[in-house]
Amino acid sequence: MTDLIELDGVEKVFDVRRKTGRWRREKRQVRAVDGISFRVPRGEMVGYIGPNGAGKSTTIKMLTGILTPSAGRIGVAGLDPSRERTKMAQRIGVVFGQRTTLWWDLPLYDSYRLAHRMYRIPDARFRENLDRCVELLDLASLLDVPVRQLSLGQRMRGDIAAALLHDPDVLYLDEPTIGLDVISKAKVRQFLRDLNAERATTILLTTHDLTDIEQLCKRVMVIDHGRLMYDGALAGLHEAGEGERTLVVDLERELPPVRAEGARVIKVEGPRQWLAFPASASAAPLVAQIAAEYPLVDLSVREPDIEAVIARMYEGPEVH
Repeated sequence: MTDLIELDGVEKVFDVRRKTGRWRREKRQVRAVDGISFRVPRGEMVGYIGPNGAGKSTTIKMLTGILTPSAGRIGVAGLDPSRERTKMAQRIGVVFGQRTTLWWDLPLYDSYRLAHRMYRIPDARFRENLDRCVELLDLASLLDVPVRQLSLGQRMRGDIAAALLHDPDVLYLDEPTIGLDVISKAKVRQFLRDLNAERATTILLTTHDLTDIEQLCKRVMVIDHGRLMYDGALAGLHEAGEGERTLVVDLERELPPVRAEGARVIKVEGPRQWLAFPASASAAPLVAQIAAEYPLVDLSVREPDIEAVIARMYEGPEVH
């Protein structure tokens, strides 16, 4: 499996001027991205997450060629994004959250026809891709509606379709499910899973809806203050953030809080008790101890909340 995206020691520094007196302005440098390196193999779907101002959008803009790195090297599909922007545009699709690539006053279908001409997509391929996107993203009733009249969720689905008409190798998605209801979110997620599985489209996903990450990505990268804090399996994120799992225990009757080595009771409601234990620890010894010492009816293990895990990572020291 070849690497489609390569970053080596990438930095982006902006010069910012601020007023320090009536006639004086002071120039200072802001390091938006600080020495980031990673690889993304062809066909992988990766979550790229972090708080506002962490450097996510700056990274995406450098990957698309909109911004030029201050230092380091970027390669996407064998191209330098900032130096080969025209070629790069043919290889990537981009959906930037609140910013549409559709033509505001035109019906949705006309925007697609313009993309057809701009990207010089063969007619048969255009029809095939458009028909597939229209069906799976439920766009049939919206094709004759001016973009300005679409809701945020409808426009987001329209933007995703527009980004895929030319069969890009890489798809960059910024908040792809924003403004969508539960059913529409499920459709978009399934669409992205199918796209990735059937066409091996490489997807880099930034989002604040961590359910998107949990349902779509096996690998996640966490960025904060321009630095990569974590890059690995989603399952390992809990351990890196020192998360806790929860053991929910149903007893035959109401009893005092359960005492078990390596765990603490965090909640009691009648015969049901909740025990927290480290995410890195095995649940088996804990379950065996409780089953041996207490009248057990049922139990279940709940994984740590990913939002809480990431919040702890932001507060703590840098983790790789």
